Amino acid sequence: MRRASNVRAVLIFREAGPDDFDGILRLYRQLHPNDPVLRDGSDAAAFAEILASPRLRLFVLDVDGVIVASTYLNIIPNLTRSASPYAVIENVVVEETLRGQGLGKRIMAETLRAAWDAGCYKAMLQTGSRTPSTHAFYRSCGFSPDAKKAYLARPS
Repeated sequence: MRRASNVRAVLIFREAGPDDFDGILRLYRQLHPNDPVLRDGSDAAAFAEILASPRLRLFVLDVDGVIVASTYLNIIPNLTRSASPYAVIENVVVEETLRGQGLGKRIMAETLRAAWDAGCYKAMLQTGSRTPSTHAFYRSCGFSPDAKKAYLARPS
């Protein structure tokens, strides 16, 4: 992604489309390198289901046609808080060779704006990272580590 200093990149925040599958999977390999490569098409089916659902929004940052960051916004209907939905943000990833350049803050700000525009009264995310810089990044995006306590269960 290196370019001459006099050439300006075009950075676009947008919802993912059908042609973005490979670019998003490339980023997810960086996020979870030990995930198995699926050969049965179930990943493509899940991608199509996400794109078809109005409450599931997969966003990308596109630089000159190359996906360099992605987030997954889940808007969840709710019966409390005046029936206001809430958001869960998942799978936040920036191309590893471009980290530290503000792309993560840009995609998180736009993703939060999409949550607020959808009427969400809060947005949550979880991270399994123990890296202090990851936690500092989320705090710098407006997330509080002290507001709630998260618990996680997995099938045995």
